[in-house]
Amino acid sequence: MILSPYIQQLTTSEVTAEVAAHLAPTLKAGDVLLLNGAVGAGKTFFARHLIQSVLIEKEDVPSPTFTLVQTYETVIGPIWHTDLYRIQSLGEIEELGLIEAFEEAVCLVEWPDRLGPLRPEAALELWFSEGQNENERVLKTAWQDSLWDARMQQWKS
Repeated sequence: MILSPYIQQLTTSEVTAEVAAHLAPTLKAGDVLLLNGAVGAGKTFFARHLIQSVLIEKEDVPSPTFTLVQTYETVIGPIWHTDLYRIQSLGEIEELGLIEAFEEAVCLVEWPDRLGPLRPEAALELWFSEGQNENERVLKTAWQDSLWDARMQQWKS
């Protein structure tokens, strides 16, 4: 795995929202973002602001914790936001249609450890952790596929 030298200090909620919105236009169908971190680390907050920044029509972006999947029509194509925390088996993931969505949509996956062998090799990994202050977060990225190299440079600028 190639580790990005880009570790971001997200000092406020507003900065986190801006960073998410800046990443959104670099994404396209077939991109999978694996959002890692403890409960309360900022995964859903980041996903919500990424999605809201590209919605065709503004709408609420709730956590998919209980619905498992929320889908959105956006200016960059369909986005699937999923939370696998309550998933018990790979069969449940397949029933959601997530594997097909990995090819046809931008997919934001919270609790990606539940994917096991279904984890896409070309995914972008994001790790969120709490910072020193209440709303501060630390964001680290990693990827294996070189398709992310140029896009990560664009995101940094």
